[in-house]
Amino acid sequence: MDILDNQHNQNYIMGTLQWFIFLLANSIALPIVVGGLFHLTTEEIFYLMQRTFFVVGISSFLQGWIGHRLPIADGPAGSWVGVFTVLAYATAGQDQLHSTLQILELGMIISGVILIGLGVTGFIGRILFLFTPVVTGTFLLLLCLQLSGVFLKGMLGITATISQIDGFTAIIAFSIFLFVIILSNFGRGFIKSYAVLIGLISGWIIFLIAGKVTVPSQVTHFVQLPQMFAWGLPKWNTGMAVSSFVMVCILVSNTVAAIIAINQATIHKATIEQKQLKDGTWVGGISHIISSVFSTVGIVPLPATAGFIRLTKQKYIRSFLMACALLVVMSLFPSIIRYLASLPSAVASAVLMASFVQLIGIGFNNIKQVPMSERNVTILGVAVLFGSGVMFLPSGALQSLPSVM
Repeated sequence: MDILDNQHNQNYIMGTLQWFIFLLANSIALPIVVGGLFHLTTEEIFYLMQRTFFVVGISSFLQGWIGHRLPIADGPAGSWVGVFTVLAYATAGQDQLHSTLQILELGMIISGVILIGLGVTGFIGRILFLFTPVVTGTFLLLLCLQLSGVFLKGMLGITATISQIDGFTAIIAFSIFLFVIILSNFGRGFIKSYAVLIGLISGWIIFLIAGKVTVPSQVTHFVQLPQMFAWGLPKWNTGMAVSSFVMVCILVSNTVAAIIAINQATIHKATIEQKQLKDGTWVGGISHIISSVFSTVGIVPLPATAGFIRLTKQKYIRSFLMACALLVVMSLFPSIIRYLASLPSAVASAVLMASFVQLIGIGFNNIKQVPMSERNVTILGVAVLFGSGVMFLPSGALQSLPSVM
């Protein structure tokens, strides 16, 4: 009996650690991207990372506890990063970057209030019929296509300031990617279950030995609470207020896709209960308000978690909640964050890319649930053509459009 208890505790501890690493890996890259877009200093990016860890931990815990009650990692929303990017280019050279961040805070608050209203009133359940398997499957495929470019750049060592491929970084990153895929498909027992953790730690050690790991400078405080409204108080902007309603549609689609993907990965049914969506929506609204208060990118449930669960078989809510709490506690210690923040983006990108292999499969499985009639083929074709085509537009292509668009 003691042996079984010890094994159970060991699995619980290792599961918690693996969830913690996954939450960390999903939270570390986008603060750096946003910092580069808005010309933040190294110190400002560091504290943005601290606030992101804090909000991700709280949001994920709330969703797992009183929201959709599923082990779904929350993280910075790619859709919000897109809005940040467009507005950063639109205000470039106008000395308005700081005020733009305050306008974005307003957008997240308005989106949060709308999400709370949709969830609390139950109105969100009335539009659930819109999210057919074709819609959710297409959403997952487009998500994979969009983020695969981000991860591939990370694996090649390409950044906002470096346009050349780093040979060493690329070789190690692709080796880690293949290593995780091989362990998750051909490994057994412990090795198979902790493939992501093993791959990430191995890559981290290799980069450390090679002298490719950069630890941020020493911090002055051992314990420090994240700063509220670090970008200043929200600033009213009519265009952003209107755009927030459009953002809500995207955020709801993201939540639906995440819940369906997790249900398919855990109970092998691509379904969603109205209560899961209702509670997940209003808690998502709270998460957006918290994101605004602590000046971070809007936080959403990440569909990529389904790929992580398929790779690792870590589907237990207890380990997930403990990892979320651990991330919140860790975020209060800048001296610890400075080491966690040294995780090479190439390693994080390689591990996340491996998770997305499984997510593509979930997307295809969703689409296969319905017959490929002429109507469904048209919906799928139009969505994929335009959804993927937009990704190839120049970064400043939308700069001349009104801010409401």
